[in-house]
Amino acid sequence: MKIYDYNGKKNISGDRIREARQKKRMSQTDLAARMQVEGILIERDSISRIEIGTRFVPDYELPIFSKVLDVSVNWLLGL
Repeated sequence: MKIYDYNGKKNISGDRIREARQKKRMSQTDLAARMQVEGILIERDSISRIEIGTRFVPDYELPIFSKVLDVSVNWLLGL
């Protein structure tokens, strides 16, 4: 599968995920653990890569990030 870059990044939600996580004073490890509780198998290093834009974020992960971080999917997408 070919993953394309958008403005040099593999996702557009990483900056917003970091912002929401930091507002909740949650570590990357905590976020990964909460995602795992919701059924998404993800590790701390994957959260780091999402936040810096080097990891693709599949559509099925966005609603879970939204739920765990208590923000809307539209907000994560910058809409």
